Amino acid sequence: MRPGRAFRAGLLTVAVLGASMSVGSQATAAPECPDVEVVFARGTDEPAGIGQVGRAFVNTLKPMLKGLSIGTYAVEYPASFDFLEAAAGANDMSRRIKSTVADCPDTKLVLGGYSQGAAVVDIVTTAPMAGFGYTEPLPRAVVPHVAAVVVFGNPSARLGQPLTRMSPDFGAKTADLCNKADPICSLGRDWNSHITYQKSPLVKTAAEWVAKLVHATGTDSTGSS
Repeated sequence: MRPGRAFRAGLLTVAVLGASMSVGSQATAAPECPDVEVVFARGTDEPAGIGQVGRAFVNTLKPMLKGLSIGTYAVEYPASFDFLEAAAGANDMSRRIKSTVADCPDTKLVLGGYSQGAAVVDIVTTAPMAGFGYTEPLPRAVVPHVAAVVVFGNPSARLGQPLTRMSPDFGAKTADLCNKADPICSLGRDWNSHITYQKSPLVKTAAEWVAKLVHATGTDSTGSS
């Protein structure tokens, strides 16, 4: 898919987003220049923080990365029913990525999102240029610093454009995870399967994926060992 078309597809996914009614929790304070930082965008209507899915993912990941310090950053955006505000989340996520690479070049970045937060990740990882409210496209120089990407309940997957296919730079590092009956990321009809990812085995699948890629990058986020 051409980059411009992929970007438009990422933005259009907000049209099929629903509300995630689960309650989130605040992100933990990250140590200065942690070995790994998880930058996570919560789902629709969750309180500020990384949300329940983000928290479950981080808690599952920590034991798999023993000996490494793990920080979290909660993407700041409304996560409201105005789904076009996903662009605001994409801007904040991009700014965080760029500032972390500048200030902590050895930190391995993990990008993540759930539901509308997954659409935020779609925009960041597929947009080659600014547009449609997104003003912070990533320079290619930051790509090697991103060790892995995980998204849950990604609306673009329902449109036949999972992030693994949409993003030429990050697709190979991405786990785009969808519960079988989730109506947001598949043709399923079980709404409950969309709002219970924090209890799903897919959280462990995502953590295992990330742990494997973090370990594979060696001692720094540029892939040297």
